[in-house]
Amino acid sequence: MKYFSIIFKFFGQLSKNHQIALKNCKYVFPKLPDKEIKNIVLKSWENLGKTVLELGMLKKIFNYKMIETNGMDNINSIIEKKIPAIYFSIHHANWEICVPFLDRMGIKVGAIYRHINNHFLNKFVLEKRIDSLKTNKSFYTPKGKQSAKDILDAVKENKSIFLLIDQKDSAGENVTLFNKQIKTQTGFLKIARKYKMPLVPMENIRQKNGKFVIIFHKPIYYYEDQNSDVEMMERIHNIIEKWILSNPTQWFWQHNRFN
Repeated sequence: MKYFSIIFKFFGQLSKNHQIALKNCKYVFPKLPDKEIKNIVLKSWENLGKTVLELGMLKKIFNYKMIETNGMDNINSIIEKKIPAIYFSIHHANWEICVPFLDRMGIKVGAIYRHINNHFLNKFVLEKRIDSLKTNKSFYTPKGKQSAKDILDAVKENKSIFLLIDQKDSAGENVTLFNKQIKTQTGFLKIARKYKMPLVPMENIRQKNGKFVIIFHKPIYYYEDQNSDVEMMERIHNIIEKWILSNPTQWFWQHNRFN
């Protein structure tokens, strides 16, 4: 894995996404010298390389018990009462472990993913994701009209939702992230309010020993709140900003988030 991540980092530096990553990182850390910015981005490439490689062996991650948890007391009531919830995370550490982990906890969950333009690569990734699930009660659905229907059907069947909420959504609303207004998805907040689903922040951290820690933070009961969708999304952004600042080398800086 070490050699693969190094090779991945080498070729990553040659791509246009490397410049995007440097620009994004400099925006978030304007006072850091360029050398430190470069170091963060290079380690981010290494993390991405590990994530790509681990996609092919997700089952082993669970078989070898490479995931620890914190904050289970925050969601014990939700699990015990089988309350459908919206679990959200970001492209951090290895985000691919989140859905199969929830599935193994006995949580029936539907997850939206972005379709990869390359047909064969998209098929391969989807097959690996589905194969990592322990039950047939959870599912993945591609972003678009189909996912909207699939997710609403799942909610009506008392299933939970998992979302990665840190990428740009051109059809979204302007919400502040790191002091900049950016297009952000907020549609899931309408679902949370309408169906009275708690929002559960799910932080994912890669450790130096190769294991992961998943932290379940206190749920947000948006349907009891009087804030607007934008105000609530800014509150959520404040949460994920702390995750990114705590472990910047594990975030996906290569996405054109701040343009």
